[in-house]
Amino acid sequence: MPETRETAVYTHGHHESVLRSHTWRTAANSAAYLLGSLEPDMRVLDIGCGPGTITADLAALVPDGRVTGADRAPGVLEQARATAEGRGLANVDFEVADVHTLDHPDGTFDVVHAHQVLQHVGDPVGALREMARVTRPGGLVAVRDADYAAMTWYPAVPGLDDWLDLYRRVARANGGEPDAGRRLRSWALAAGLSDITATSGTWTYATPEERAWWSGLWADRTLASAYADRAVQGGHATPEELRAMSGAWREWGLREDGWFAVLHGEILCRKPA
Repeated sequence: MPETRETAVYTHGHHESVLRSHTWRTAANSAAYLLGSLEPDMRVLDIGCGPGTITADLAALVPDGRVTGADRAPGVLEQARATAEGRGLANVDFEVADVHTLDHPDGTFDVVHAHQVLQHVGDPVGALREMARVTRPGGLVAVRDADYAAMTWYPAVPGLDDWLDLYRRVARANGGEPDAGRRLRSWALAAGLSDITATSGTWTYATPEERAWWSGLWADRTLASAYADRAVQGGHATPEELRAMSGAWREWGLREDGWFAVLHGEILCRKPA
C-alpha cells in the first residue's frame, strides 16, 4: 500500500456555512453522470463523503450491495451516520480514511467515487492511482470536481472578482488546485487510466431562493470559516477586505437579474478487466 499521506490542507473546513452547502448535495444533482452505471448489487466506496447525503443516495440505489463512506474528518462522519440512520439504510458504513492510503485490498469495490475531493489533495494523480487500485477489474473510478476559474455570474457586482481571485490564491497556498475540473482527464491519464469518459455538469443558481441560499452561504463562509481564517492568517486578505467580499455576495443575492453557474469536470474511468 502506498506510503504517501495527505499534504494539502482542506480549504473550507466544516463550518456550518460549508455543511449548509454539502448537505444540499444529492446523487441527482452531484453524481448524475455515474447513476446510469450503477447496479443493485454493487459495492461502492464514496471518498470525501462529508455529511453523507450523496453516500445515502448511493446506498439506496444499490439495495443489494453496500456503500462505504470515507472522510478524513472523524467529526463529520457522525453526521453522515445520522443521515444514513435517519433514512433507515442498513447497507452503508463509514470510515476515517486518506485517499492516498486506502485501507482496503486490491479490487475491493465495483465503483470508487469522489465528489469535490481531488481539488483539495496534494497529489491528485497518486489519489487516482490509489482509487484505481481498490477498484475491481472492469469496475469504475468516478470523479467530479468544480473548476473555479470557469465559474461565471451576472451582474458583475464589484467585489466578486476579488472573491474569486482570493479563493484561488488561498486554495493553492493550502496545496490544492481550485481549477481541478479541467484537469481531471489529464490527471487520470497520468495515473495510468486509459478508458476514460470525460463530461461536464453545472449547478445554476437563478431563482430568488437559489440566489439567497448560494449568496448567503458564501457571504457567511467568507467571514466565518476555516477558509476565512486561512485567508487572513496566510496574509492573503485583511478582515476588512473579507467584509467587503461578503457584502458583495449579499448584494449579488438581492439582484433580481442575478445568475451564477458552477462548471464541473467529470470522469468515468473503466479499469481494464
